[in-house]
Amino acid sequence: MVHSLLGEKLKELLDLKNEPVAIKWSVREPRDIKKEEGKSRFCTKLSKAMQGEIFYATSEEEECMGGARYAGLKDKCEFPQNMQSGSFLVPMGVYKDIPAVQRSWKNNLNVDPGIFNAVSFAPLNKAEFPPDVIFIICNAEQAMEILHANAYDSGSHGVGADSGPICSTMAALPYLTGKVTYGFGDTGSRKWMDITPEQVMVSIPTSELSRIVSNLEEMRTKRSFRKQD
Repeated sequence: MVHSLLGEKLKELLDLKNEPVAIKWSVREPRDIKKEEGKSRFCTKLSKAMQGEIFYATSEEEECMGGARYAGLKDKCEFPQNMQSGSFLVPMGVYKDIPAVQRSWKNNLNVDPGIFNAVSFAPLNKAEFPPDVIFIICNAEQAMEILHANAYDSGSHGVGADSGPICSTMAALPYLTGKVTYGFGDTGSRKWMDITPEQVMVSIPTSELSRIVSNLEEMRTKRSFRKQD
């Protein structure tokens, strides 16, 4: 499929070590993809796909409140009070107190609940479905080149993600805004995904993938981005 070929080209142009991950929201559960076995966190699902697994998940397979909430698989009102308030994050040291949690959460985008029943994950080079968002773990220089390629013909700026969970910042946000998004992840995702200190994250809405790959190819012929032998 076209997106798979573009993914291979992107990986080659940037010399990516990690496989980009295709993410797709579905109104109905897919019939041609296996359902994830057991439960895992949204960030862990991304790691599994990066390592070659292809699967979909519903709210039943989501272990983390954030993953279920921000991916739109569950309404926040369905969670216990301590999760709705965010008080469980205070003893963990993520926030000083509940007001800080609540202020921070106001900036976290989520897919509206009640629309989608499943989210599919696959390495981009093996995805047989058209993805909505492509998630990438890379180094800072590779991320910089993606952002330059995004701006190359349009002058568009990517969106910088803050400390919110990546199910919001690197999945829901690029899905809802259509903007290339970059960030460092959050304390939970970096732990559960075993991300090294020098790695960063970039998410590309699929609508921008072809343009960015084409721009990267052209940029490689220019002085600032020509690779030295």
